Amino acid sequence: MKEQELKDYLKEKGLRLTHQRENIIKHFCDKNKHYTVEELYEEMKKEMPGIGFATVYRTLQLLVAAGFALERRFKDDVTRFEPLHKNDHHDHMICIECGRIIEFENKKLERLKDGVAKKHNFCILLHKLEFYGYCEKCRNKKIKGKK
Repeated sequence: MKEQELKDYLKEKGLRLTHQRENIIKHFCDKNKHYTVEELYEEMKKEMPGIGFATVYRTLQLLVAAGFALERRFKDDVTRFEPLHKNDHHDHMICIECGRIIEFENKKLERLKDGVAKKHNFCILLHKLEFYGYCEKCRNKKIKGKK
């Protein structure tokens, strides 16, 4: 995320980049993970004990509205937020045991998607691909448990 773009967006909306917002945004973007509001709030409380849950929630909503984050719901129907990096598309593998989310990029899948769209004369604006299964750690636990 470009800091100047965010500052321009906030100025356009008549909002300020407060110290709390700035810290939340930096933490959120630096970790580059899929946060629930609660998870980010718990981490932010350690850095800024007086921070409010609503401040974290509103900051995440602001990032989504500004186009710097995505609000995602996977199979568990829990809302998570992830930083959006322009021109950096990725897909997800989600462990149904522990909830781990693995991001991946695959050029062959992207070419396949583009080929399917072209064949059907369809213009894709957005897509998401999610695979559900077991991560290596959970799969190994299941294998050991069967012995």
